[in-house]
Parts: sequence; C-alpha cells; structure tokens
Amino acid sequence: MKNILLISFVILTLLGRTQTFFENDSTLNPKRTAWTSATIATGWTGSILALKNVWYKESWTNSFHLFDDSQQWLGMDKIGHVYTGNLITKNIASLYRWSGVNRKQSLLIGSSVAFGYLSSLELLDAYSEKWGFSWSDIGANTLGIAWYTWQELLWEEQRLKLKFSAHLSPYAQYRPNTLGGTVSERLLKDYNGQTYWLSISPAQFMNESSSFPKWLSFSFGYSIDEKIHGDFNSYTVLTGKPGLKTFNAKSQYLFSLDIDFQGFNPKRQWMKTLFKVINHVKVPFPAVIFSGGKLEVSSLYF
Repeated sequence: MKNILLISFVILTLLGRTQTFFENDSTLNPKRTAWTSATIATGWTGSILALKNVWYKESWTNSFHLFDDSQQWLGMDKIGHVYTGNLITKNIASLYRWSGVNRKQSLLIGSSVAFGYLSSLELLDAYSEKWGFSWSDIGANTLGIAWYTWQELLWEEQRLKLKFSAHLSPYAQYRPNTLGGTVSERLLKDYNGQTYWLSISPAQFMNESSSFPKWLSFSFGYSIDEKIHGDFNSYTVLTGKPGLKTFNAKSQYLFSLDIDFQGFNPKRQWMKTLFKVINHVKVPFPAVIFSGGKLEVSSLYF
C-alpha cells in the first residue's frame, strides 16, 4: 500500500535527525545540509522506484488518466492525505532547521518537497489501471502542507496539531484484499480502525503565567464504521454461518483528551526529538463517540 512507502519515507528522514547531533545549528551547516538533502533524495527516489516496480508492476498502463475518488471511504482517504502532507512538511522543514537553514527557507523547502513527493506518487496512480490521477488527492495534500506552514508563519509553533491513532476493526475478514490480511496491513489499510485527530493545547493560547497544564490537550477525532467498500455505504456479505449480513457505513465523531509531549519541554535535546516523534500519534484515552445518531463512551480508545 502507498501509505507504507509514505511512512517509510518519513522514517528515513527522521533517522537523519535521531542518529546525529540533536541541537539545531544556529548558522547554515553545509555538511548537515548536504547529508539531509542526500537522505531525502535517496528516500524519494528509492520509494518511487520501489512502487513503480513492485506495487504498480501489474497495473501499469503507459496511459495517463484521471480518477475521481473524492466520494470514497466517507472522506477518510482524503483526511489521510491531509495528515501525510502535514507530516512530511513538518519533518522535512525540521531537518533543514536542524541543518541551520532559517525558518522561512526551511518551510519553503519542506512544503516544496512534500508537494513534489506526493505529486510524484499521484503521477504513478495516473498510469495505473486500478487508480488514476486524483485532483482531490492533490487538494488534500496541499491542505495538509498549508496546515503546517501557516501555523509556523503565524505562531512559530503548531497549536492545532494533526494526530493519528489506529486499532484492529472486525471488518477486515470480509474483504482482506482491500482491508488487509495481516495485522500491519489492517492497521494501514482498514479505515474502520483508523482515527484522525485535531489536538489542541489550550495552554498555547494563554500567557506564560497561566497554571493550565501545558501537556494537556483536547482532541476532536473523525473515523468511520462498517465501511466495507469504498464506493458503497451499504454492503452485504456472506458470513461464516448460513445467511447474509449487511453493513451500513457511518461516520464517527469523537472527543477525547490527549497528551502534548512537547509541552513537557525536557532539557535534554534527544528527549525533545523523541517527544516530537511520539507527538504524531494520539495517546489512548477514554472517548465520547457520536455515530449513527447515537452517543457512546469508550473506556479506552485507540
């Protein structure tokens, strides 16, 4: 799945930050800049070639075509593109800040790399018989990139953080080729088990003298349930027992608490780097879930 390559690309860039010195250079460091650029170029090129020769090998057509998938998966796919665009921009810009590039230039590089890389993935889709070039994907990627960039320009920090959480849903068994057959595939491919969050730390909007915990965040999430097919909100399957079972897809809106690890502001730079990585993921907490006209409470939601 494409998401696996996207995550691999981000991890590769993060390794450049976690395996060397952790302090941002105050002036342009040519060696760090060259190393960072080479790592990103390698990750970009390697992942595109791997996708072209493995993922798209059987569906390659040599014919560019469009594909409108804007109505699929109740918007979860598009929110995933927003999150990924935000994630890549954040980490690429962070790497160049570490290399001594100033804030505005690192943001320009980060947003350009994110847009270019995600667009190159979209071009691969454009030549696949299973997919196609999606303008809605491009729009979602751009929104995710802009979401990070405008906050850095306005506040020089992220106050409206995008996060992710996942659990195993019971639906993959009905369409394992689409929703995943293994645990790792299910976590990455089954939208029913994924949740995207907007996490807000009120302390970031208060003055420094405020006693409100800097680590405490309120999170608003979106997910889906009983969505077995991307195009159909009602889907009937033959269960293990004699008879048919119909699933009716619905959106889920959630509210929960979260931890902003960067609010702890540890003294050791390696801890700050670790907290930045952890902060991409929503911490499990009890959650209130509104779905299908009903209000539910989960004692611990992943």
